[in-house]
Amino acid sequence: MRELFGQSAVSQVYGDGLVDILGKTFYVAGANDERAVTKIQGMGLVYAYGDEIATWPEPFFQMLKSRLDEPGAKFDGTTNPESPYHWLKAFLDTEGLKLNHWHFRLDDNPFLDPDFVESLKQEYTGLWYKRYIEGLWVMAEGVIYDMFDENRHVIDEPPAVPTSYYVSIDYGTGNPTAFGLYGVKGNMAWKEREYYYDHTQHGKQKTDAEFSNDLKAFLGGTHPRAIIVDPSALSFKTQLKKDGFSNVKDADNSVVDGIRTQASMLHQGRYFVMKGCKETIREYPGYVWDAKAQERGEDKPLKQNDHTKDEERYFLHTIFGKSNKFVAIEGFN
Repeated sequence: MRELFGQSAVSQVYGDGLVDILGKTFYVAGANDERAVTKIQGMGLVYAYGDEIATWPEPFFQMLKSRLDEPGAKFDGTTNPESPYHWLKAFLDTEGLKLNHWHFRLDDNPFLDPDFVESLKQEYTGLWYKRYIEGLWVMAEGVIYDMFDENRHVIDEPPAVPTSYYVSIDYGTGNPTAFGLYGVKGNMAWKEREYYYDHTQHGKQKTDAEFSNDLKAFLGGTHPRAIIVDPSALSFKTQLKKDGFSNVKDADNSVVDGIRTQASMLHQGRYFVMKGCKETIREYPGYVWDAKAQERGEDKPLKQNDHTKDEERYFLHTIFGKSNKFVAIEGFN
């Protein structure tokens, strides 16, 4: 807006969140969690604009509606669609409300370069294609990685000489622990080896120190650029650092975004699994969306057959999920 109307018409955002726009004072607020409700309590608003409303907590949206109490008050908002059971979809479908609702496909945006639109169409698949390309409110149901094809994605040999290796770990106390060793070349990745320990099959749970020793044996002479671990595995990360692993990094544990990254790379033929990773291959057909969570309007995987899937997602989203192009970040730190 400052580029369109000039700096004299649109001020910088002040430290208290206020900004002057065309002679009116606006308040800028983030709706990242339910505590954000307190940011707008007590306000009297004549106009509000919201971006990506479906990502807001519902209490914030409900509070905002109650604050539009001035004569002629109005709200404009945009969003990508989510589950058809999402609270926002229920609001949009409520009869008798005075609102206008427009549905657009990606192709309807005249400001996007056609090559960029085509690249997004190639990037997204399945659920995300329907939502982000076609603009449809559809359910996440069935097998999550339905694009995974053993004939296409399971390989006997590495597809290239890697420029770097990474390790990713899903650490379990009451659940199995899984390691994965990944090769990276440019924007392509593959899983070379796996480690999978289920204490229910062995009759004994291992300690952090034992898992750390197993990681040393698992790596052999390989020196990974980073060891990516679930941020919640605090005791295990402490043990790894104590044992001399200096390149331990927290994973980006954004579940749905991470699933989308992995699905896109499988769809584009940029991620493969080597034949010896039997547990990784076994879990693919059993990794499914949680139907009960869908009824609450939430996209969540069912907590089963997910241990290798979690550590795959940690690696792929942490390294390749930083941009729309999914370019490997060789300088990851």
